[in-house]
Amino acid sequence: MYMAGIDGEKENANAKKILPETGGFFQIQDDYLDLFGDPSVTEQRQILQENYGQKEAEKVARVKALYEEMNLSAVYMQYEEDNYSHIMGLIEQYAAPLPPAIFLGLAQKIYERKK
Repeated sequence: MYMAGIDGEKENANAKKILPETGGFFQIQDDYLDLFGDPSVTEQRQILQENYGQKEAEKVARVKALYEEMNLSAVYMQYEEDNYSHIMGLIEQYAAPLPPAIFLGLAQKIYERKK
């Protein structure tokens, strides 16, 4: 923001209310996709599985089976919906005086992403 000439205290304070929530959402989403994402889309998982020994692959399979048994996908989908709504509320409340499109664009890029 400073490099773009945005150095007002209010703008920075408001961005700090939105961006950590967005970053946390992105990280949880990234972890979820590492385990459940399509390997052809989430290449990191494929690379990891190719480079670990059989014992590691067995561990990944057991953990994935446990998470599926716990219905983690449904839990994650609900988390994603709830968190996206929360972020949209933060943007509505705190984006001004910055253009809301700055935050909306980021939120929309990561919402329901597959890679």
